[in-house]
Amino acid sequence: MPIQIARRASQEARYASYAFKSGALGIDPPWKVAQLGHAAWRYGMLGAIPAIASIRHGRDQVAVIDEVGTMTYGELDDASNAVANHWRKIGLKPGDGVSILARNHRWFLVATYAAARCGTRIVLLNTDFAGPQIRDVAGREGTDLLVHDDEYGVFLAEVATPLGRFRAWTEEPGDQGDDTIAGLVASGSTAPTPRTGVDPKVILLTSGTTGTPKGAPRAEPRSLAPIGALLSRVPFHAEGVLGLPAPMFHTLGFAMALLHGFLGSTLVLRRRFDPALVLQDLSVHRATGMVAVPVMLQKMAELGDDAFAEADLSQLTAIFVAGSQLGAELATRSTELFGPVIHNMYGSTEVAYATIATPEDLAVEPGCVGRPVMGATVKIFDDNGREVAPGATGRIFVGNDFQFEGYTGGGDKDRIDGLMSTGDVGHFDAAGRLFIDGRDDDMIVSGGENVFPGEIEELLFAHDAVREAAAIGVPDERFGQRLRAFVVLNEGAELTADEVKAYVAQNLARYKTPRDVVFVDELPRNPTGKVLKRKLAEIT
Repeated sequence: MPIQIARRASQEARYASYAFKSGALGIDPPWKVAQLGHAAWRYGMLGAIPAIASIRHGRDQVAVIDEVGTMTYGELDDASNAVANHWRKIGLKPGDGVSILARNHRWFLVATYAAARCGTRIVLLNTDFAGPQIRDVAGREGTDLLVHDDEYGVFLAEVATPLGRFRAWTEEPGDQGDDTIAGLVASGSTAPTPRTGVDPKVILLTSGTTGTPKGAPRAEPRSLAPIGALLSRVPFHAEGVLGLPAPMFHTLGFAMALLHGFLGSTLVLRRRFDPALVLQDLSVHRATGMVAVPVMLQKMAELGDDAFAEADLSQLTAIFVAGSQLGAELATRSTELFGPVIHNMYGSTEVAYATIATPEDLAVEPGCVGRPVMGATVKIFDDNGREVAPGATGRIFVGNDFQFEGYTGGGDKDRIDGLMSTGDVGHFDAAGRLFIDGRDDDMIVSGGENVFPGEIEELLFAHDAVREAAAIGVPDERFGQRLRAFVVLNEGAELTADEVKAYVAQNLARYKTPRDVVFVDELPRNPTGKVLKRKLAEIT
């Protein structure tokens, strides 16, 4: 036990060193330390973020730049109190459910911090859900109070909300009605919200690429591990400027918004992703970082060299990418356009961070997802639960200090020796870098041979005529399954199905050649860029 305590203390000290280096922690005078401690005691760590940033970096430090304008950390702190005080007054209690369905803007953050200060369960709903999915998930997770953008109101009419619903982004600019977050901020008391003594719980939803999205709850961290692990690899720093096109309802965008709140950085937000406007934001606001999903980098790359030549990206030190596979071709192209600043993270809603590929990793192996982050254990097992050697493909399992607590509807991920399955298959190279070969449920068995679609997809993406591609298995009477490829061509490009098959056959084993090739205008994706293969299966 003493050895374990000493080991844990040593690890926490390492996490703290990276937090100090980035400016997330600092050597503060006693009076400031007392204020910081009191804010954390009163609001809990999540709810305290605007207050902590105000104390450490000043109330006038800009927290958000969005389509409304700017909001300082002092204003964000006051707004969070105004909303929380009203919600407490109408009967919101610790443990109640607050569901938020909103795009990236200031009111998303205000609602989140207000709900945290009330000690509630915060359910972040996916803005890309269809109406029935929204209703089902909101009902399943228990919604006592609902916050939503105006555009989603029509989908939510049947959702029971005992404590009411409040509009976040409104169609009428400047709307400050009694049922709006802006109205509560304008009229509410900004007095510090009384302490609840109950930590909030955030329920993030899985991407739902293979079925109904599941709720994956997380309690407030009791360690510096989530911050220290990331900052040990990615050079984010205090009082920076972060372009955040990644959706904040998703693990990636949400975690990065909170981290940069601790850093006292400015978040540059837009409700909808527009590659040209995001590039403009990076230039105009002299952004030091960006957080995006791979498909966003792809859309920005399609702007072309001239657009990037006109942009001032001189302050950019880190682009953090996650949510779906980046791929070697896109990693290389992104590095050409943005510079050696790409950091590719592998993880999931359930396991959080697993590995991060630094620019140095990507320069050597652009298709990798890097090495395990500090405090994480990543192993690859075969179907019998035995660890495999470097180079061999198997199921990926991860252990760290910040995994989820099991699905809200019951059930869990597979576990071996305390490590949790990510649902992916992959392999390590001799240098300890991880490569993702595909989903473990995507593997195709054709004529007795195992085929992982990711290898074919990566090869097709490298073709000059191909903008994007995906592959799935479909039933086949003779072989059990056969490979079907879906291809999106670059504008003006021409390619036949036979040419696609010949290209694959020239580069991979014959059994990996798709028997069917379907040309489509675009691939169906969720907001984090993952291809919805169940929808591809519906295309004949």
